[in-house]
Amino acid sequence: MRRALRPLPPRAALLPWQPRRDGGGAGWARTGRGGRGGRRLRRPRGRCWRVRLPSASPHGSSTPLRAQRTEPPAMDSQKEALQRIISTLANKNDEIQNFIDTLNQTLKGVQENSSNILSELDEEFDSLYSILDEVKESMINSIKQEQARKSQELQSQLSQCNNALENSEELLEFATRSLDIKEPEEFSKAARQIKDRVTMASAFRLSLKPKVSDNMTHLMVDFSQERQMLQTLKFLPVPKAPEIDPVECLVADNSVTVAWRMPEEDNKIDHFILEHRKTNFDGLPRVKDERCWETIDNIKGTEYTLSGLKFDSKYMNFRVRACNKAVAGEYSDPVTLETRALNFSLDNSSSHLNLRVEDTCVEWDPTGGKGQENKMKGKENKGRSGTPSPKRTSIGSRPPAVRGSRDRFTGESYTVLGDTAIESGQHYWEVKAQKDCKSYSVGVAYKTLGKFDQLGKTNTSWCIHVNNWLQNTFAAKHNNKVKALDVAVPERIGVFCDFDGGQLSFYDASSKQLLYSFKTKFTQPVLPGFMVWCGGLSLNTGMQVPSAVRTLQKSENGMTGSASSLNNVTQ
Repeated sequence: MRRALRPLPPRAALLPWQPRRDGGGAGWARTGRGGRGGRRLRRPRGRCWRVRLPSASPHGSSTPLRAQRTEPPAMDSQKEALQRIISTLANKNDEIQNFIDTLNQTLKGVQENSSNILSELDEEFDSLYSILDEVKESMINSIKQEQARKSQELQSQLSQCNNALENSEELLEFATRSLDIKEPEEFSKAARQIKDRVTMASAFRLSLKPKVSDNMTHLMVDFSQERQMLQTLKFLPVPKAPEIDPVECLVADNSVTVAWRMPEEDNKIDHFILEHRKTNFDGLPRVKDERCWETIDNIKGTEYTLSGLKFDSKYMNFRVRACNKAVAGEYSDPVTLETRALNFSLDNSSSHLNLRVEDTCVEWDPTGGKGQENKMKGKENKGRSGTPSPKRTSIGSRPPAVRGSRDRFTGESYTVLGDTAIESGQHYWEVKAQKDCKSYSVGVAYKTLGKFDQLGKTNTSWCIHVNNWLQNTFAAKHNNKVKALDVAVPERIGVFCDFDGGQLSFYDASSKQLLYSFKTKFTQPVLPGFMVWCGGLSLNTGMQVPSAVRTLQKSENGMTGSASSLNNVTQ
């Protein structure tokens, strides 16, 4: 019995050895040759097929043909090469788009800055015009005052001269008439009067030299030098852009030291301005979705250190500009420095109900579980009929986990884990307990830590434990074994985890004194773990491994304890 080859539906009749052409060679052509139950198939180009021929069943029926498509071996390498090309093109497109955004922002900045500069230029020239007008007005007033003074002096002298001339002419006329007097006595009297009047005449006391001259040259001006100065007006000399030296820059202990130099000597530089911002992108700074630049002004040297940073981003961008007394120069080319550190928060979705968790703080709350339980029961009882539904009765007393990664801790575990797993590398964080905290533990655990398990009581967790209730104890715990620590409990505990090296060490965060160190081999990712009862803990994350800790790691082999050396104590 013959069967048509699947999956092709019957269409037009095909000649012997002729392939179907309805799908670019995707089908198979049935030929007119072949024995009972057999098929001779022509293979389309560029594809490989495995064909299972029908076989007779014990009951006389045959199995239909089944064709399975397989990829040629060459296609695997071609796909890998194509994936690399796609990744390269995607990265290049991202770089080009970022550069386009930078160009658009630069173009916008050119337009805005040009408008601002033009406004400032108008203000400067208006100020010059105002000063020139003021000086001109002052000089005009000086000339007018000098003119008035001299005119007044000359007018006064002219008036005196006119009066003296009038009196002198009158006396001259009287003396001339007196010459015609015939009587000696009358003539003598007239002569005496004339003599007295001549003696008292102002004409003989009058100065015939002008008190002032008509010379005004002392008020003349020559602005040729000032004109030359105005003609030499030009834009302010701008300092050249500094050059940041990445080799001299240092990132250590949550501090960043940035060093730069000037391309050429400039003794007119007064100070520098350093700007920085955090980013999660390597390479050129991104225009979109970036934080604002933070500015540090009035730096006198060519090096600056930013201390006490929290490295909550992968990188930091830096740029610097030089300033003289008048103006700031161009920014240097931005430099991106890597600032990787472990950043994590506490996982509120799986924390014990008696713990109040907020980001990097956890506090014991004796009523937390009851409050959550009553809240959930209130929601369940709201609108409930006499016969509870199975769906409602199946709801637990705890709220659903937001992250859905694990069950919520319960019982007497009082545990909360971090939300970020450690899978490789070296990491460091610090923990500070409240002064009145009765009991707490700090360490790491696998994700498989049971919801009833306390830190250190299983082989999936390592910790140091502080107990201030009834009896003060300070001990290291793992796999239900404990080792008492003969050191004082520090105010802050530093935790160092070397995943690849299989080492978990605890330090006094202030003095960097080693408290205890586990040597093991982590077989799966670990999570920061914390237990607290009657008190609270606060975390400090985003920290690099301190240099002092790195140095101590090289010499602590003789001081290191191990999990196997812990005394087996029933907890």
